[in-house]
Amino acid sequence: MATTRKNSKASERVVLGWREWVGLPSLGVDRIKVKVDTGARTSSLHAHRIRTFQRDGVEMVEFFMHPVQRKSSPEVHCEHRIHDKRSVASSNGQSEDRIVIRTDVEILGHSWPIEVTLTNRDEMGFRMLLGREALRRRALVDPGASFRGNSRTVAAEPSSSSEVEVSE
Repeated sequence: MATTRKNSKASERVVLGWREWVGLPSLGVDRIKVKVDTGARTSSLHAHRIRTFQRDGVEMVEFFMHPVQRKSSPEVHCEHRIHDKRSVASSNGQSEDRIVIRTDVEILGHSWPIEVTLTNRDEMGFRMLLGREALRRRALVDPGASFRGNSRTVAAEPSSSSEVEVSE
């Protein structure tokens, strides 16, 4: 399997299913179900009542989120430093200006920093998308598997599907 860097071995990467449980510890979220979406460049997180403000000269964002799919409870209040603001093309092709934060993601015993855009995903099937930039050089995706390694949810079934490597 080809990689983009000699020191980035596929055998060192975590293998994810097409949907997983992840943690976002700096946001106070122990578990949120994500869709692992190699078709999406950036990761996105459900957020509403988004408000920007300054704290000691640092641009911050306050937002609320519902980490449980199709439920408005619990509601998590978050404050985080703004990393960037970007125009993002959504799945319906429309461009939307979004706030970007950097936060750690915890998944299957691994943790690394990712960039996440904030947007209202109330009408979407998943509260969070994990895009290919977050996966790059860190993970492989088995599209036939779900919830790998998490016994408290649906068990991962053996898959005859090929693993998809995310690299650009």
